[in-house]
Amino acid sequence: MKIILLGPPGAGKGTIAKVLTQYDGSVQISTGDILRGAVAAGTELGKQAEAAMKAGNLVTDELIMGIMEQRLQQDDCKIGYLLDGFPRTIPQARALKTLLEKLNEKLDCVLELDISRDVIIDRLTTRRTCTQCGAIYNIKSKPPKVDGICDVCGSDIVQRDDETEAVISNRLEVYNDQTAPLVDFYRQEGLLLSIQTSDSGPVLEALKSRLR
Repeated sequence: MKIILLGPPGAGKGTIAKVLTQYDGSVQISTGDILRGAVAAGTELGKQAEAAMKAGNLVTDELIMGIMEQRLQQDDCKIGYLLDGFPRTIPQARALKTLLEKLNEKLDCVLELDISRDVIIDRLTTRRTCTQCGAIYNIKSKPPKVDGICDVCGSDIVQRDDETEAVISNRLEVYNDQTAPLVDFYRQEGLLLSIQTSDSGPVLEALKSRLR
């Protein structure tokens, strides 16, 4: 499958991405992964990205698209790929369309996880993360065996600074301003599959029906 995964922070994209990659061997690709990989590989584009990031500047769309072109031609993308967190804007979406035409490839669909604001805020404000191993808990749906202590390594679990209600509200506003317009863009392209759940079973069944 060649899929773009859309959805606001806390919609469950990471969980769904893991299920989908296990289903058919597709590789999950995020902008962060692409940049870190290019920097680690020491490619010319990676060096340019590293210089921009060290200077505190945003990496340009042109640079990201150059790195993306290199990434999508790597061997692990031959089976399929799931783009998580990319594209983020309409210009990036248009550039991606041009790139895929150049590579003689096309998207199967754009999967939108349409989760309500109330559910997202409740989900993220009740999430807790281990300070050492990064294990994730939820004080409502998946609490640790001992309050405040990680089941895996015994370290403290805490609420992240970016998971307070005020910060989450701001993150959702940024998403609605910058990324949500992609929903209309891909709807017009005939690629949008919108699902009002982040449960892996219904999502996978909807994708199977779409791609038959």
